[in-house]
Amino acid sequence: MTKISTIGLDLAKNVFQVHAADAAGHVVLRCRLRRREVIAFFEKLAATNGPCLVGMEACGTAHHWAREIERLGYKARLMPPAYVKAYLKRGKSDALDAEAICEAATRPSMRFVPIKTLEQQSLAMLHSVRAKLVSQRTQAYNALRGHLAELGLIAPKGEVGQARLIAMVMDEATPLPPASRFALSSLVAQIATAETEIDRLDRALIAEHRASETSQRLATIPGVGPVTASAVRARIGDPERFETGRGMAAWLGLTPLEDKSAETVRQKRISKKGDRYLRRLLVSGAMGLIKQARRKPDKWPHIVRLLARMKPKQAAVAIANKTARVLWALLVKGGTWQPDHRPSPYLPAEPAAAA
Repeated sequence: MTKISTIGLDLAKNVFQVHAADAAGHVVLRCRLRRREVIAFFEKLAATNGPCLVGMEACGTAHHWAREIERLGYKARLMPPAYVKAYLKRGKSDALDAEAICEAATRPSMRFVPIKTLEQQSLAMLHSVRAKLVSQRTQAYNALRGHLAELGLIAPKGEVGQARLIAMVMDEATPLPPASRFALSSLVAQIATAETEIDRLDRALIAEHRASETSQRLATIPGVGPVTASAVRARIGDPERFETGRGMAAWLGLTPLEDKSAETVRQKRISKKGDRYLRRLLVSGAMGLIKQARRKPDKWPHIVRLLARMKPKQAAVAIANKTARVLWALLVKGGTWQPDHRPSPYLPAEPAAAA
């Protein structure tokens, strides 16, 4: 059999599609594998053919399979599905998907997704579950507010208003029909359960944050707390894959889109591409800095100047953009945030001396 140099593996829950090609790109093997057959197939192939490049689309289970395949000596590469789509020919099937993955993995210009370690995935799960519970708590609060408003009972926004909503349901003196009180008490119980679990996850995140030297260094940046610092460690992976801090900010979707034509360059809205969760945390931290700047303008003069020429939400994105660049610098170069630090001016390399 011709030596296989590249394999495209289309991942699924139970049935996986394999497309193998040689160095010239010619098809050597096409087959389907059940989940239990995947590891045995690659073990046998490694013994007869030798390890090769295995390409996969980045998805929920891709990091697990990439680790397992690399354990057998292969070189695994994960790619964003949107980048693989350009290599998909007419039609849509598992076989065509695997063929497109195989071809995309060989492109020198392809951008690959770093393979996460088991520790990174575990830390990311803490954040994902916490975000889900926060979302469910917010939905329950909004439902409680809406149902009480239907009965003419309202409360202000914020934590004070939320506590007042719960008090209305729990207070027997509140004029609520029995059926309404019974139904709304379920929402109150859901909120209480969510808050208990969120507190438990927060304690786990803080404990993990205190045990990590990198996380503590990142938390010295204004607007970055334990949750954001640990989320950066869990989701960024290798920061050196970004050449500059701007590259990481662009990956987070915090840089504007550009419309270029000849010498004309127009900047549009921010791209909002990349990791939504990290972008939301950075923007939320920036909004917190803006609130502080309004209370203490002498402490944050640069934010005050920023607010003088743009809207608060625009300023928050600009601050988040800068924070992302500082995060990259600390991850790559080490150290902690220094308020009086000024980056060194760029100096072009001197021409090499003539021989």
